[in-house]
Amino acid sequence: MDIGIDLIESYLRINGYFTLTEFEVQRQVQGGGYETVTDVDVMGIRYPGELLAAEEHDPTRRERLLVEDEVLKLNLDDVDVIIGEVKQGKAVWNPGLTRHHTLHAVINRIQWLYADPTHDVVKKLQDNPVCFSEARGGGSIRTRLVAFGRSPHNDVNTISLTHVFEFLVGYFEEFDDVLKPAQIKAPSAALVRLLVKTGFSVKKLDGL
Repeated sequence: MDIGIDLIESYLRINGYFTLTEFEVQRQVQGGGYETVTDVDVMGIRYPGELLAAEEHDPTRRERLLVEDEVLKLNLDDVDVIIGEVKQGKAVWNPGLTRHHTLHAVINRIQWLYADPTHDVVKKLQDNPVCFSEARGGGSIRTRLVAFGRSPHNDVNTISLTHVFEFLVGYFEEFDDVLKPAQIKAPSAALVRLLVKTGFSVKKLDGL
């Protein structure tokens, strides 16, 4: 797996997302053959509710275990669906990510969540890179395209790799006691944790 995608997958999972990574989208072409439209770097689904770094039923202890990242701009009453492009350079989307075939294939994988037909969700997402749909059984789903990469800012459609790295460092520092028995398997997250445990300090150079 690409190291950038591995980093983003770790970031999303730590923030409570279920993820799919690096899956190709195929479509039929004239003559009956098939071609690859694009590959989707990452998709994340987060269900509503608070996230804790460890299981805890005592309400007096829950607050100190709360995992939060304001950059994700979560509404705890909504399902959040991220369709992400990961770049080690500038945070931008490949043209293939916004094509109908790509979005249709992605939304089809989680169609059960939506009360609306796949075509309607795709149309709204092509009109606006963040859209809201009714969830099956009630509630709302926010679906958005997100570019991960180098960026001077973070917003609902852009998250910088700098922020992702800083969040992971902060997470491993804050919950060091909770995570001592945990085995971190993802290479990028494991490296960040090792740097934190051994006392390294990594800082971004100005202008980069």
